Parts: sequence; structure tokens; C-alpha cells
Amino acid sequence: MIKCKAPFRISYFGGGTDFPDWYKNHGDGLVLSTTINKYCYILLRSLPPFFSFNYRLRYFDTETVKNIEEIKHPSIKSVLNEYHKDKKQGLEIIHYADLPAMSGLGASSAFTNALIFLIHEYNNNKISKKDLAEKSIFIEKKILLEDGGCQDQYASALGGFNEILFKKKSISIKPLNFQKEKKKELEDNTVIFFTGISRKAELIEKEKIKEIKEKLEYYREIYQIALEAKNIFCSKNNKNFLNHISELLNESWKLKKKLSNNVSSNNIDEIYSLALKNGATAGKILGAGGGGFIMFITKNALDKKKLIKFFNKLIHVNFKFENEGTKIISKE
Repeated sequence: MIKCKAPFRISYFGGGTDFPDWYKNHGDGLVLSTTINKYCYILLRSLPPFFSFNYRLRYFDTETVKNIEEIKHPSIKSVLNEYHKDKKQGLEIIHYADLPAMSGLGASSAFTNALIFLIHEYNNNKISKKDLAEKSIFIEKKILLEDGGCQDQYASALGGFNEILFKKKSISIKPLNFQKEKKKELEDNTVIFFTGISRKAELIEKEKIKEIKEKLEYYREIYQIALEAKNIFCSKNNKNFLNHISELLNESWKLKKKLSNNVSSNNIDEIYSLALKNGATAGKILGAGGGGFIMFITKNALDKKKLIKFFNKLIHVNFKFENEGTKIISKE
């Protein structure tokens, strides 16, 4: 029995420039993001040969099937087809998570990462974190033909606060080099709430990708803002750090809304407007948009407390930044 966990992520800047349709055809991409201490967990074990089925899967649904081809869950089916060596050996796979899926925190890539990592561990086949991200992208983009970007797979695989650079022929990731004091200040003043709206990110991302050529200037501006944010993060000057980051985040949010009419809504716009009047200095919807988690930045602990109190009907989630990425947490 092997158990694995893969962290969810918060993306601060550069979302959209990780679309292959952008960075392979129009310009470089840059994403600044961090993983948090909220996780997707998957448990895998050999299934004893006493059942009429070979695969027992438990996620939000339950499946018991004889063959991999009968599996309904697309990610599980694809990962097992690609990487489960002994197809005669039955498996039980159980999934659970700290936060809901379809909420803008990269849950689907965290799931794929965790399952690929588990299968490789089950096969006694070691895999690097970078290879894990690449295999996750292969499953999602080449096998499942999913629309969307390529930041989540790297973020969840490697963990930590990173800059992910997307070029036409390569993707690279490295820790964002900024002072511990700044990182702690950002962590302490980042607030996330669940809007209560779950949505299929792929539908929104598909619409964005379809319209990329008409909105190239927006993507260029999003990339430039990410570069400016990186400079502020890495600068040795701590003065007005959160103010500068908030200014850029607000500009980035305005641009993100222009990528698709479905990124925001009247409800989300109202939440955003009320937040700015009750302690927040900036914010954005996390992930593709349309719902899920919304993130805000505050100036200090008092403003943070005020914001959380005001939105007492929304679910507030406490978190910390994490640095470990996808990892095996037990093996028996």
C-alpha cells in the first residue's frame, strides 16, 4: 500500500502565458506561483484476487471494473494504460482531498501528478519531479486533449514559490529568489475564499485559446506585468512591497477579465468590489475563472481580519506556503 500527496497551488502572476498556443507561437510566458499546504491524496494498493473485478476506484464516484478500458475516470484510465506495467495485477485506488475540485487551485493536475508518481513507485521506477510534470502534461495534453496551460503540473510536482518560464522549445522552473521577510509578509496577507461556484475550467480555457490571436496585446501585457512582479519580489528593497504587488495584481486582474467573458460574473465583480472597500488592496479569481476560489491581498493583520469578518458567508481557508511538492508519504 502506497500513499502519495500532491499540493494545490496559488498563481499570482502570468496565468494565460502558459498556454502552448501562446508561448509556442507568439512570445515567452512567465508564471509566478506557489504551492500551499492543502493537498490531493491518493492511496494505491494491489487488489487481492478474490473479486469479480480487477480495479476498484474510489473518488467522488466508485467504480469496479474488470479491464482498464472500462474505467470511466479519464485520468485514471489514461495513466494506468500508459504506466501500469502488469495489467494482470488488479489495483485499488482511493482519492480524497483537502479542498474541492474545479475550484482554481490546480486540483486536476495535482491528481494526475500524484497518480503517475504512485504508479512509478509501485513499479519501483524512480522519476524526477521535472519528468513527473512532463508526463502529467503528456497525459493531459496529448492523451486527454485537454485545453489549458502548463503551469499546474510543474507547480504541484516541484512545490515551492517558483518562476516558471515558457519558451517555444522549453519549459524551465526555478525557485523565486526573494527574501524570507517578503515571502512571510505575502503569505500572511494573502486571503482566499471559496465562492461556492464550481466550474469546468477547460470550457473557459478553450474559449480563451480560441481567441488568442485577437487578444495578443493582452497576453503581452500579462507577461510584462509578471516580469515587473518578479523584479519587485526579487528586489532587496522591502519598502511598500505589498502596495507595489497589489497595484500589479489589480492590473493583471483587469487584463485577465478581457481574455474571456466567462472569467468573471456580476457576482464575482460584486465580491471583488466589496473586498476593496473592506480591507483588500487587490485580488483575482484563481485558475481559469468563472468561480472557484477568489484571492485577495491585504495591507496588514487588521485589514485581513476585517475582510474575513465581512465575508463571513463565504468559506475562508487558512493556508501556508509549502515547499515539498508531490511526494510519497507512506509505503507498506
